[in-house]
Amino acid sequence: MTETRRGGTATRRPTGAPERHGPIGTQREKEPAESSDGPGRAAEGHEAAVLLSESRASVDPELRSAIASLPESMRRIALYHFGWQHADGTPAAGNAGKAIRPALVLTAATALGGPAARAAAGRAAAAVELVHNFTLLHDDVMDRDATRRHRPTAWTVFGDADAILAGDALQALALRLLAADPHPASAAAAARLADCVMELCEGQHADTAMERRPPGEVTLDETLAMAEAKTGALLGCACALGALYAGAATEDVEALDAFGREAGLAFQLIDDVIGIWGDPRHTGKPAGADLAARKKSLPVVAALTSGTTAAAELAELYAAPYDEGKEDLERTALAVERAGGRDWAQAQAADHMAKAMQELARAVPEPEAAGGLLALAEFVTRRST
Repeated sequence: MTETRRGGTATRRPTGAPERHGPIGTQREKEPAESSDGPGRAAEGHEAAVLLSESRASVDPELRSAIASLPESMRRIALYHFGWQHADGTPAAGNAGKAIRPALVLTAATALGGPAARAAAGRAAAAVELVHNFTLLHDDVMDRDATRRHRPTAWTVFGDADAILAGDALQALALRLLAADPHPASAAAAARLADCVMELCEGQHADTAMERRPPGEVTLDETLAMAEAKTGALLGCACALGALYAGAATEDVEALDAFGREAGLAFQLIDDVIGIWGDPRHTGKPAGADLAARKKSLPVVAALTSGTTAAAELAELYAAPYDEGKEDLERTALAVERAGGRDWAQAQAADHMAKAMQELARAVPEPEAAGGLLALAEFVTRRST
């Protein structure tokens, strides 16, 4: 395997979240999509959209072929979950997701190995997307989420057991794809993806354990560690798999893993903000669903541990069951914001994006080659929907 290094440094400033001005809780930040940095930001958004569209076009045939090999009992649930079939088995043209993770695989491969590496990494990209959707099927059951991608979740349609089994089948398909891949990096990719799944499970276990504990007993450090395991690990793995298929040196594989993890933490921070203040017309989920479920998301834990008067009010609200109605959600969201949770999350997202850029520059020092990965990272951390 050969390593190609080029001169220069990636110098573009990350714009994943607004800069923080003043102490926590003193200023409301704008939603990421409300600000504008002019033509440069628009161009990066367009680049990300193109990469995501191309990734979906490349990966969907692999996904459909893999899912077609499942037993019918599992296949119908998987096809429904991906939005390709209605519950009654008739074809659908639904939303299968943005394909961010497979796009990271393919773009990382391109950055370090060019078009040939991208073409070779198709099965690895599909495997990562299958693992991602396995986690979604399981998470929806455990969190009792009733809506995903603007339609009822699989467990609400087919039941808990069938949704869990379909998720298990998707994970098995992911490993089978890599096992059948003749590429010399496939064995290392399979091992890395398996390790990632174990880390995802560890993160989910930490998440569910924290939900059973009183609000005041959950620390910010353990919430961040949980978020890295649940979200950062798979984004890091996606980038590392792309590097492996490009024949990259070990240090570059690890740097791209670190890049994905940092970008993943920024992603989760913004996702948690959206979970409280996002527009349901765009998110596909009810407004304030995380607050109604009394989830200890990152903005909430930051608010609870702020030592403010609003933190005490929030703790009182979280200690009581959700009082169905708009007033409860508005009071709780306001308490999180007044205690500084929203500002902290957005500032932390910017910090983690800055760290991600440092790791990206280590692996791909030429700005032009790093542009696709940068565009994807900034896309997922600038979302307001």
